[in-house]
Amino acid sequence: MNKTKLGSSGIACESVGLGTWAMGGWMWGGSDDAAAIQAIRASLDAGVRLIDTAPAYGLGHAEILVGKALAGRRSDAVIATKCGLVWHTQQGTHFFDEEGQPVYRHLGRESIFHEVEQSLKRLQTDYIDLYITHWQDAKTPVEETMGALLDLKRQGKIRAIGVSNVDAPTLADYLRHGPVDAIQERYSLIDREIEATLLPLCRQHDTAVLGYSSLALGLLTGPIDAQRRFNGDDQRNGNPRFSAENRQKLNAFFADIEPVRARLQCSFAQLMIAWTTANDRVTVALCGARNAQQAADNAGATRVLPGNDDLLAIERAADRHLNALTNW
Repeated sequence: MNKTKLGSSGIACESVGLGTWAMGGWMWGGSDDAAAIQAIRASLDAGVRLIDTAPAYGLGHAEILVGKALAGRRSDAVIATKCGLVWHTQQGTHFFDEEGQPVYRHLGRESIFHEVEQSLKRLQTDYIDLYITHWQDAKTPVEETMGALLDLKRQGKIRAIGVSNVDAPTLADYLRHGPVDAIQERYSLIDREIEATLLPLCRQHDTAVLGYSSLALGLLTGPIDAQRRFNGDDQRNGNPRFSAENRQKLNAFFADIEPVRARLQCSFAQLMIAWTTANDRVTVALCGARNAQQAADNAGATRVLPGNDDLLAIERAADRHLNALTNW
């Protein structure tokens, strides 16, 4: 496995991590708890240590599953979870309703201290390795939020501090009040905006980069059959990215890079993950999985080592096919 560290925290993990959003069920058409627990354990068995979760993933459900899966194996894992999307208070700004429950963006000190205790209980642990502000709260000063996180770190309840879904000025504001060990942002072959905004600041401050949606909600796992349908509240249902026209163009992209995949003897998903972590684009690629097979396949990406010519071939194919996608 390719080893890395979470910024200046010294916490070691691998270049691929497991994301658990889909395991919470919400916006993914439901969940299979037994399969989710098997996926988490399969990730650990394959050498993946970083397990990323959040209270908002099923209103605590994903954290509960992580806690169950790690029973007796806590020392094998690096747990990343989050704060700032709350339903125990109506402070902050209303963000969305989840399963009929209003959820607010709020990063006040008292709220963070409440949230961390709830997460520790659900995760069945007495410390969290990486604690991340999930979405930012314009009503709470960053100084207050960072002060709470630094106090939790001094208390030993968290080991490292992260932020997510930030712009460069907000990240700079956090950095003025203390070290930020990691950011977590959307990043994939088709979502590269942070290269020009956040990555330079992270390199300057030794801040690790966790890229979420490395497979673009499954869009980059390989050719998608034209007849494939997404059911229930699955967010891909009706998403323009998954239109029939886009699927045709995406499938042409995969056909174009088939020689690279075949030569490296890997899956398309593994190839896309390997592209994401190549040349230090991101420190850790977070990849969702809903069963043990998907988890093991994602973990295998750490053994795929594309050369510069392979990376160039992938990017040229993306220029030919993916830039032409409609409603992107």
